[in-house]
This record gives sequence, C-alpha cells and structure tokens, in this order.
Amino acid sequence: MSNWRMLVVEDDPNGQEVAAMILEFHNIGVDVAQTAEDGLRLLETNEYTAAIIDLSLPGMDGWTMLRAIQDDPRTAHMPCFATTAYHATTVAQKAISAGFTAYFPKPLQAETFVEDLQQFLS
Repeated sequence: MSNWRMLVVEDDPNGQEVAAMILEFHNIGVDVAQTAEDGLRLLETNEYTAAIIDLSLPGMDGWTMLRAIQDDPRTAHMPCFATTAYHATTVAQKAISAGFTAYFPKPLQAETFVEDLQQFLS
C-alpha cells in the first residue's frame, strides 16, 4: 500500500480533508483535485494506482469523468471508485454498471476504507 498513489476528486473541502487524512494515515500518496477537469489534468502528468471520484462535482460530474478516463488508453485500466453523500442502493448499482470498480457512500468509514480499497486493488 505504501507504493500506492491515489487521486481524490472531491469538491467539498471537508471531504477532501477526510479522504486525504485516511489515505495519508496509511502512508498512501494522495493528490486532491477539486474538479473533474483538474483531476483529468493531473492524470495527464501523473500515474495513479486508482481514483476516488465524487459523483456530484460542479461542471463535469463524476460520471462524465469516468467516461473520459475509460476513453483514454493511458488511463482506461485504472480502477475508479465512486463516492457520494447522496447514497441510495440504486446509485451504487448505477455506479458499478457504469464501470466504477466499487462505490463508497459518504462519510467514508476511516476504520475500513483502506481495507476495502485493498480488496479491489490486490
């Protein structure tokens, strides 16, 4: 895990802080983007183990960002994890159907989040 580098795309400052703190506590490198557009720019110049993407971003939303990642041969292989505060079972199912590797409702569970990620990234 210490060789992981994660991209967190989250517009809410509290959400950014929580995700970054959880990952950094586990010695996981993290870059934070406030918008999908900023996240895509970071993907042009950096390699990430995975991306954690809020579905409800201003401008380009998380769904559209996922499609952009999947359409780019350089990033199409990268696991992407959906997150949102607007949790519903239908949202989780739609996220998986759209191609997200997994779905995590907010607030992220500090005790289990990295373990859950590890199941998908091992």
